[in-house]
Amino acid sequence: MSEIKFGTDGWRAIIAEEFTFTNVRRISQGIAAYMKAAGLVQKGVIIGYDNRFLSESFARACAEVMLGNGIKTFLFKKAAPTPLTAFAIRNLQAGGAVMITASHNPPEYNGLKFIPEYAGPALPDVTDQIEAEVDKVLDGGRIYVLDVNEAAKLELFKEIDLDKEYFAHLLHLVNGEVIREHPLKVVVNPMYGAGINYLDRILTELGCEVKTINNYRDTMFGGSMPEPTDVILSDLKRAVQTFGANLGLALDGDADRFGLVDAEGNYISPNQFGALLLNYLLGSRAQRGPVCRSVATTHVLDRIAREFGIEVIETPVGFKYIGQGLREKSAMLGIEESGGLSVMGHVPEKDGILACLLAVEMLAARGCGFTELQSELDGNYGKVFSKRIDIRVNDLMKAQVLSALNQFKPKRLAGTDVSEITAIDGRQFVLVDGSWALVRVSGTEPLFRIYVEAGSEERIEQIRKEVMSAIGLN
Repeated sequence: MSEIKFGTDGWRAIIAEEFTFTNVRRISQGIAAYMKAAGLVQKGVIIGYDNRFLSESFARACAEVMLGNGIKTFLFKKAAPTPLTAFAIRNLQAGGAVMITASHNPPEYNGLKFIPEYAGPALPDVTDQIEAEVDKVLDGGRIYVLDVNEAAKLELFKEIDLDKEYFAHLLHLVNGEVIREHPLKVVVNPMYGAGINYLDRILTELGCEVKTINNYRDTMFGGSMPEPTDVILSDLKRAVQTFGANLGLALDGDADRFGLVDAEGNYISPNQFGALLLNYLLGSRAQRGPVCRSVATTHVLDRIAREFGIEVIETPVGFKYIGQGLREKSAMLGIEESGGLSVMGHVPEKDGILACLLAVEMLAARGCGFTELQSELDGNYGKVFSKRIDIRVNDLMKAQVLSALNQFKPKRLAGTDVSEITAIDGRQFVLVDGSWALVRVSGTEPLFRIYVEAGSEERIEQIRKEVMSAIGLN
């Protein structure tokens, strides 16, 4: 048995290999011990789960351990999105939540994440304590278990459904009247996941004409993976064009990430949407606060923020750090390039359902499509292109590249002066013309990620080649 470590967003492993009922119980016992030490037991715990193979059974096994430790447990009656599970913490004033999900990973994976009482992703100080408690269990510590039926008699166990409360909360964050006045034709793709029957129900209630695809549980996710990326969303692109829709909306496996397709069937990246949304929110909302983005996210956000006189908070990769900015710095928008987003007034957890609703509101309010909005934004702040390249490496190569990266301190890149080199997460090289490159090693896989943003695809290629050559990744 290898040690259990929490990655960027929880622990994930292959079902029946390491993701087993035994290990779920071990981790659940560790979480219960953490909650006891933190004085959170009396508040109780929420347990949510996605549509993956056996997720509901793993959730029940987790519940039995929580109950065995005397922790009142609220278990969702059906598969629940991660943002709904986080919302439940605040709604029920619980001490935290366990979510059984592997999010957008391939179907053979499942996972478990702990969401602390602040209703956002757990920061390292929390996961470090949980890992220490799990280690004690792995060293022979006892696991306490109580059957849910027995716990129900003791009023320690309750099944919950908070869809109504969650919908009401979302409509405090989204201008539903604008959508009702200008309803759109929309295609919704929950990718067989926990987001089934959320977006379509809300948008139908708001008067939109909605068509759904992949709107049923399939633990194999149609033979693909539930990740709303450009390549994987080909069926949504076709459906949008066939239906003559204004846009297509996609959710990943646990509905915490979003994917967007415009009326022409083109993929709208999170970087593009983040900039469009910030520009829209600043023009349509009175509230102001910093913008919180990861180091790998577009700097167009910075240009917009400067125009409006608001601060940009740059974080390491991982929405847990953005969530911290939303909680502690009262950020009005938190976003990452991989499709995580939340706003002021919401839980500090990424929410794909909210992101999609805001996209519909923006198009309804502006009365035009993404193409027109993007053209206007480019005219005001300059057109940019973004690219990410993943390079797999072995341990020896990883060490060599990290050494070269630490020593790489160029004054110029691709013929342009370097204005700043940062080490928030990996190494980022910012050029005086606004272009930038970031090299960071993945926290969960044996690979390097290289991000480049520039004013043209040719410029991206120039910067990419020079950086990769300098650190031995060419």
